[in-house]
Amino acid sequence: MLQELVIHDFAIIESLELSFEKGMTTLTGETGAGKSIIIDAVGLLAGGRGSTDFIRTGAPKAVLQGLFDASRNSRTAAVMATYGLAPDDGTVLLQRELFASGRNLCRINGELVNTATLRAVGETLVDIHGQNEHQQLIHPETHITLLDQYAGAAVGDLLSDFHAQYTAYQKDQAALAKKRANEQEWAQRLDMLQFQVGEIQGAQLKPNEEDELSVERDRLANYQRISDALTESYELLGNEDANPLDQIGEIMHALQGIAAYGKDYEALANSVQSVYYGLQDVQSDLSRELDGQEFDANRLDEVEKRLELINQLERKYGADLPAVIAYGEKAAKELAQMTATDENEEGLDQRVQTEHEALLKLGAKLRAARQHAAKALTKAIHAQLAALYMAKTVFSVRFTPVAEGTLRPDGIDNVEFYIQTNPGEAAKPLAKIASGGELSRIMLALKTIFAETDGVTSIIFDEVDTGVSGRVAQAIASKISQIAQRSQVLCISHLPQVAAMSDHEFLIQKQVAAGRTQTKVQKLDHTGRVQEIARMLAGEEVTKLAVEHAEEMLRLAAAAKK
Repeated sequence: MLQELVIHDFAIIESLELSFEKGMTTLTGETGAGKSIIIDAVGLLAGGRGSTDFIRTGAPKAVLQGLFDASRNSRTAAVMATYGLAPDDGTVLLQRELFASGRNLCRINGELVNTATLRAVGETLVDIHGQNEHQQLIHPETHITLLDQYAGAAVGDLLSDFHAQYTAYQKDQAALAKKRANEQEWAQRLDMLQFQVGEIQGAQLKPNEEDELSVERDRLANYQRISDALTESYELLGNEDANPLDQIGEIMHALQGIAAYGKDYEALANSVQSVYYGLQDVQSDLSRELDGQEFDANRLDEVEKRLELINQLERKYGADLPAVIAYGEKAAKELAQMTATDENEEGLDQRVQTEHEALLKLGAKLRAARQHAAKALTKAIHAQLAALYMAKTVFSVRFTPVAEGTLRPDGIDNVEFYIQTNPGEAAKPLAKIASGGELSRIMLALKTIFAETDGVTSIIFDEVDTGVSGRVAQAIASKISQIAQRSQVLCISHLPQVAAMSDHEFLIQKQVAAGRTQTKVQKLDHTGRVQEIARMLAGEEVTKLAVEHAEEMLRLAAAAKK
């Protein structure tokens, strides 16, 4: 339910704050006062297409806010959850700003969202029917959706299965077409991937291998130089004539003899002692290295060949060894996918045919379920049309199979609504023979039926009663009031019958202040409603009789609602 609506600098509205309640609310006033502008604002909040034309002249931006109570709307919560959002204590705050620069800013409960997200959530909160909205009835492609909406789970479950199987069928059908059209390209790609994966996997690469091999190659290639340096160092440390260790040992003993006479001497003795024992360790390490020295010409050749192989792979597949390994893993994954689907054309064709036959069988079940729902819908619409003074109108749902060999994403039939407005005439497509007033009433009949299952928080009717009067107008008013028992309804109307049936009424007026046109909105009390309905009845001059008639209409409406 729409609770609060805030509008700033939108069209001719400078600033407006409205509070709405449950039930049926009518917006009345002279043509051009701004009634539809308010509905346009709600439409934009629900994700409608924005334009800088909506911004009030001279203003930098238009600001719209709508607070909705969605505590009983599970559909809203479900859609919000898919976008990582959630109602705040059951309420949803939609905000939208349109900037003169063309920038568009949308928020849901304070979180920035794109227009698509705003629309997805907004569609669960608001359902707007303008005076041209019933035009969806003149597009036969929408009729199957309306029928499925009425059928509910009886068709919905089958339709979900059909969608899933149809998606798989389309995927295989596309693969077959691609395979037939690009057989040579497919084979070439497969051969190339097989070679690349075989080459990389055959090398059995390791991430740090190149660095380790480079170190080993340098050691083997410089074996003689390393051996000579180790030998010379060891011999110098163990020289019998001038042994550095012996000389340093004598220095160490000399300094240890005076270490007790001062901290400086003690520090010198300790330093020399560290050098002495360190050189002993070095001498042991040199001996161990010399014992382990071994030159293997074959190993040097193996290392150089291995490094050359790695360099070749890097030139082909990546800047370094990790990049080559990553490329090999990616290629192996693609190869696995291609191999998994690399069936011969005959096998894939057989699978597509099998899937097509399965869809035809499921489509037949879907048709039966829809035909059953169509009978119930036809009966329900006839009852609604009778109440709207179209008792002689015959409504029907016709099924025609799709072209042989083809399928629809939602079944195997085209569905279209037909209507016979006068006895003795042939039924014809609804889109071709219904007048504007008839379409409005048929749409209202459908909405009355669907209101029980829509789950939409607020329904808005923007002059759907155009082109009717008298008892038909009263019937339309009663139907809108009936819908308002299940959902909040906002209704723009010029008919006194509709205004009288509403629970709340706002008067929309246009005024000029400081040379600028502004829209003013006033919530009417009982006296105000009497005067406004009298104006709608009598026109410019409100007579005493018109006032009495207005009072009577309000009394009758109150009695009818009870």
